[in-house]
This record gives sequence, structure tokens and C-alpha cells, in this order.
Amino acid sequence: MSKDFEKMMSRIENIITDLMTKTRTPGLSIAIVKDGKLLYAKGFGARNLEENLPATPHTLYGIGSCTKSFTALAIMQLVQDGKISLDDPASKYIPLKIGLKDKPITIHHLLTHSTGIPSLGTAELLIPKMLGRDEKWIPLSSYNDFYRLINGAQNEIVDEPGKRFFYFNAGYTMLGHIIEKVTKMEFEDYIREKILKPLEMHRSTFTREEFEKEPDKMTPYWRDKGGKLIPVKHPFHKLIYAPGGLLSSVIELSNYLIANINKGKFEEVELVNSELIEEMQKIHVERPPGPFGRQGYGYGWGVVENFLGYKLVAHSGSTGMSSANLAFIPELKIGVAIASNVGDFPHFTVVQGILAALMGRDPEKEIPTFKIEKKLNMLSGSYETYKGIIRINIVNRGGLLYLERKDSFGEVTIPLIPEDEKLETFKFYILSGATKTPVEFIVKSPEKIDLYIERRVFHKVKS
Repeated sequence: MSKDFEKMMSRIENIITDLMTKTRTPGLSIAIVKDGKLLYAKGFGARNLEENLPATPHTLYGIGSCTKSFTALAIMQLVQDGKISLDDPASKYIPLKIGLKDKPITIHHLLTHSTGIPSLGTAELLIPKMLGRDEKWIPLSSYNDFYRLINGAQNEIVDEPGKRFFYFNAGYTMLGHIIEKVTKMEFEDYIREKILKPLEMHRSTFTREEFEKEPDKMTPYWRDKGGKLIPVKHPFHKLIYAPGGLLSSVIELSNYLIANINKGKFEEVELVNSELIEEMQKIHVERPPGPFGRQGYGYGWGVVENFLGYKLVAHSGSTGMSSANLAFIPELKIGVAIASNVGDFPHFTVVQGILAALMGRDPEKEIPTFKIEKKLNMLSGSYETYKGIIRINIVNRGGLLYLERKDSFGEVTIPLIPEDEKLETFKFYILSGATKTPVEFIVKSPEKIDLYIERRVFHKVKS
């Protein structure tokens, strides 16, 4: 590890701890791989707050939708073995009846979230049900319930298959069911035997029994409406497994990253041939452009075409009480695994920063989110008019500025909508009905900022 990288990681670690403080994240773990080897692995904070047990690189976390790439890899293994075709209608294997005549939903469409069906809320329905917070009472406990729900949504179809991207958790539940039908194995058993064991991911699991016996495991935390962290039981259910049910550690996930970077090979094992891995890691359906331009979805992976000059392959995941992100740049043979025991930590921002650091770039200058966050934090604070007659606060919440005022005239909280998403200028507006009121920050220095709102000028107060 070079001194430059150590210096940059020291900065990244400071950013991580600051983000954990700001987001009230109990515990988090990170592993970095480069050139087929583990380069860095650390834990931050607590895997269990009640006993203040430290998070480590070996802590097991729920990785949520990062599981989708494992499910997609299993499908590609079956394609390689000639047991299925990507062009097969899903209805060939499972009781899927929804769809358009003469344009069936295929395995390819399920893999790429391009069925033409918007999200039907299966994850949003099932996870609260497992936590005892179910308010909908829609039956969803078996495959029979699942297909009854899905097949009843014919009128929800928006487009023909293959035309547009709708993130569709239910599609990956179907893929897991297809794997079971074709292999005559339970989904979790197939993944363990054909993927986890060859990658020496022996502690990674889908089952409650295996998870509970592990000493180094997360306590997941659910954030209530007031932001309070509540320890909860992680949800385990058959319908969750394929779209988001794997629990793993960043140490074991580093082996998975290495295999994907090496086009399907880990040490002497080849999980699937390189051509099929390349199919997984290329754009099959477009998504709206992001801060780095063109991006889309492959098979179980999101793809950013030009991340600082290179293709970035990644996927995030959240169960609502744990979350993760896996990301790698195949051409540079670098990758990052990150996981935490809350559902809303901004993993991808940190991951992009680490990858930029590995490329010898300054994350705070190269990553738009870092740059924007720095600007938002600079603008945040207390402001007052002449002689402090009117006082307001500008606060940064989740990447959006809000104006807060509390005085004898009442309390108001108003979002400030930026004129440009990259904050190249410091111009915003307040929307009231059809009326847009301009808001402009005049930055003379980070400590000396004036705020123009309609007829008033506010001056930032030194904290």
C-alpha cells in the first residue's frame, strides 16, 4: 500500500466517520481489492450498540439487493450448462400469467428489470410484515400468494418487455424460483454449493439458523419516523432470498469481487465463462443519465459507462435495517465492498470516493456528491437580517437545503430547490403554488455569505 494511498484513505476514513456521525450509523465495514488481492479491510463503529461490540471486516450484514448479482450469476451458470436460455419465456418454468400477447416476459427481461411492469411493492409489503409492522394485510407468505399478487396486476403493465427500466424485485424472486425448478434444489442450497463454497464464502448465508450461530454478526437497526434507532430481527423468508436475502461479510465479499473482476475466475475455480460474465457487466437497458453520464443495467449489476474514464460496475442493497454496496472497475482490477447495520447509509458515495482514491484522484474534487455536499454544508447555518430582527436557519437534509424559521409569527420549513443540480451557481428558488421565489446565496468567502430572498437580505452568522 503506497503512502499516497494511505494518506488518501486517512481522508476517506475521516469522511466515513463524519458521515456515520451525521447519519447516526452504528456500524460499518469496508474491504478493498486490487489485482486479485485484499488491499484493505476495516470496521467502523459498533455492530451492536447495546453491548458496544465493534464492527469488523468479518461482521455479517444483510446485503439486500447486492444479492441480485448472485442470482444472476446462478442463472448464467444454467445458461452455460444448456439448461435454460435467456430468451425462454419465464412462464415455461413458473406460473407467470401476466404479460402481453405475442411478447412474453423472458428470463432476459427479468434479469434486466425490463418486463414493462413497474414495481408492485413486494419488498415493501414483505419486509414490514416480517417485522410485525404490516398495515396492508395483503397475503404474501407463499409462492401461491406471490403469483396471485403478481398475476392480478395485468392492468399495471406500462410497456412491452425490453423497452424501459422499472426496478422490479418480484422479477428476481421469479428468477430464484426458476433456479429451483430447473435444478430441483432449494435456491439457497444451489447458491451455497455452486457459488459460495467455490469462493470460500463459508459464513455467508440466507438462513436464520446459520446467521444466529455466528458470534460476529450485526444487530440490524430500523429507523423510526422520528429517526430513533430500534434494534430489530433481520427478515428471513423464501420470497426475499433471491432478490435480497444474502448475509455476508466484506471479507468474504472481497472474494466475490475478485471473481467478477477476473471474469468468473477465483484462484483455480471458474464459476462461469468469461463471455457470460461480460454479458452480465454490460448495459442491456438504459437508465436515466447520472452525474457521470450514460448508465444502465446489465444482469444483476448496474453499469456506469464512464466513471472518471472507466466502466464502473456496481450494485447497492438495503433491507431497511442493513445495507451494502459492491463496486468494481474491471479494467483497473479494483473493487470495494461496504456494508452497514442501518438501511440508509450513503454507501455509493463512499465507494466512488475510494475508487477515485485508488485511481490517484482526489475524491473531494472528482466526485460530484462530495463536491455538492461540501457546498451544501458551507451554505448551511444561521442567517439574520439587519440587527437580527429576522433569523432563519438553513439546514442540509439528505442533500437538499431547507429554510427553517421559528418565531412569534409561527414555524415554517421550506425546501430550497436548486436552479442547477450540480450547484455550479448558488441560485435556488422557493415554490409556492405556481409562483417561484428566487433565492440566491452570495458567497464572498466560506465564512461571509449573504442570502437574498425576495425583499430581504440575510447575513450568515458566525457559529
